[in-house]
Amino acid sequence: MSEQVLEAVRALVPTIRERAAEAEEARRVPEATIDELAGTGFFRLLQPKRYGGYEADPVLFYTAVKEIAAACGSTGWVASVLGVHPWQLGLFPDEAQREVWGEDPDTRISSSYAPVGRITPVEGGFRVSGRWSFSSGCDHAQWVFLGGMILGADGVPVDMRTFLLPRSDYQIIDVWDTVGLRGTGSNDILVEDVFVPEHRTLSFAHTSALDCPGNAVNTSALYRLPFAAVFSTTISVPVVGIAQSALDSYIQVTRERYRVSYGNQKVAEDPHAQVRIATAASEIDAAWLQLSRNISEQRRLAEAGEELPLKLRLVTRRDQVMATQRAIKAVDLLFENAGGRALTSGNAVQRAWRDAHAGRVHAVNDPERALTMYGQGALGLEVTDVMM
Repeated sequence: MSEQVLEAVRALVPTIRERAAEAEEARRVPEATIDELAGTGFFRLLQPKRYGGYEADPVLFYTAVKEIAAACGSTGWVASVLGVHPWQLGLFPDEAQREVWGEDPDTRISSSYAPVGRITPVEGGFRVSGRWSFSSGCDHAQWVFLGGMILGADGVPVDMRTFLLPRSDYQIIDVWDTVGLRGTGSNDILVEDVFVPEHRTLSFAHTSALDCPGNAVNTSALYRLPFAAVFSTTISVPVVGIAQSALDSYIQVTRERYRVSYGNQKVAEDPHAQVRIATAASEIDAAWLQLSRNISEQRRLAEAGEELPLKLRLVTRRDQVMATQRAIKAVDLLFENAGGRALTSGNAVQRAWRDAHAGRVHAVNDPERALTMYGQGALGLEVTDVMM
C-alpha cells in the first residue's frame, strides 16, 4: 500500500510544479495541494496503523518528500514537516493520540520546537505562554507541537519537552515574508496562559532513551527510532530535493543555451559546465545515499530488537548536516554558471538557490553543532546533546 501512495504522489508532481509560483505569491502552499496530498495517503505514511496509518518505511516517506521538493521547495518542506508529525504523535501517550485522531485520522499538526515559551508546572500538567516562530504549514494544521524548557526551583533547566496544543488554544500571527521557502507559511504561534495536561507532553529524555509512552501501544520498530534521526532527516531531505530541481532545470536549459560573449558558443559544449553538472550530481547522490543508508540501518537494527549504537546515531547526524552542505554546494555550482537569465523572477534555478539557502539556516541543519558531536564521540568524550 505504501508503494501505491508513492506512485500517487509522483502523479501529483507535475501539478505541484505548476503551482510553485502560486505558493510563493500566497506565502503558503495552496489548499488544493494539501488536500490532494492528503488524498494520496501521504500524510498517513508514518502514522500508526491503529489510527489508519501505514507505518511505512521512513525511506519511502523521504523519497516522496524529495520528489515533491524537486517540484516545489516550499511544498516539499511543508509536506516533510507535516508528514513527520504523525510519527512523533505516535510516541505520545495514547490518550493524546485519541484526542487528535479519534474523530478524524487526517488531522494534521504543525510545530515550533525552540524552547522559547514560559512553562509553569501545575497540578496535572503545565501552564504554557509565549510566542514561537517558524511553524511551517501551520495554516493547514489543527494542532501544534511547541518546545518548552522546564526549570527547577533554582532556575536551572531540568527537562525539555514537546507540548501538544489544539487550534483553539493558540493564535497564528501572519509574519512570514522571506527570500526563500516563501510558500511554507512558517508563521508565529501565540499562546496566552493555556493549560496543557501531562499526557499531552513528551520529554526529550524519553525520545533520547527510545523509551516513550507511545511504545506501549505502537510496537512497530518505526517508533523505536531516535527523534534526532527521524526529524533531522526530515529537515535535510527537502533541501536535497531542491538541489535536484536545480540540477534538472540547469541541464534542460543548458542543452539549448548559447553564450554570446564567448563567440556564440553552445554552453552544452563547455567542459567547465559539464564538470559542474557532474560534480553537482555526485554531491546530490552522495547526500541521498548517506541519508537513506543511515535511516535504513537504524530501522534494520530496531526491527531486529538490537540496540542502536551511539556511533550510528552520531554518524546519522553527521551525514544529515553534510547532506545539506552537499546540496548547497551543488546548487551554488549550478547557479554560478546559469547565466544572467537565471536571475529572472520565476526561474527554477534561482528559486532553488533561494529555497536551498533558506532551508540551510534551520537550526537542525547547523553543521558545526552536529559535527562537534561526532568529533566528541570519536574522541571518547561524553555527548549530551538532546538532538543526538
